[in-house]
Amino acid sequence: MTWGQLVMNVAELLRLLKHALNLMTKDYIFDDFSIVMIDTIIDAAHHEVVAYMGMILILTAFFLETRDILDSKASVYLQLMALGSGLLAIRAYLIDEWAFFILEIAWFTAALLGLMSLSKIND
Repeated sequence: MTWGQLVMNVAELLRLLKHALNLMTKDYIFDDFSIVMIDTIIDAAHHEVVAYMGMILILTAFFLETRDILDSKASVYLQLMALGSGLLAIRAYLIDEWAFFILEIAWFTAALLGLMSLSKIND
């Protein structure tokens, strides 16, 4: 290897390193951060805590409604149902429980539609 080839290779190497650093700061760092955040959220959703939270929200709404503390068309009741069934739908999707997923999507949709009708009445 001649001195000229070595100098040219060092210059080329520096150019490539500078280009790689620009690419890393633009793409990889932020993409990796996004991927880590998404993976963290999905891992959290796989935990049974999410399922228990959804179950507790739905059962709380049901218990309060059957004791005449809440009306089934009350905003709080519908919010509890929407949040609880939404959490359970996410959990069902992640564990491939398709019948349960469809059921929870139906409950979630019904609760959202109820909330939307309440907001139209209040407007």
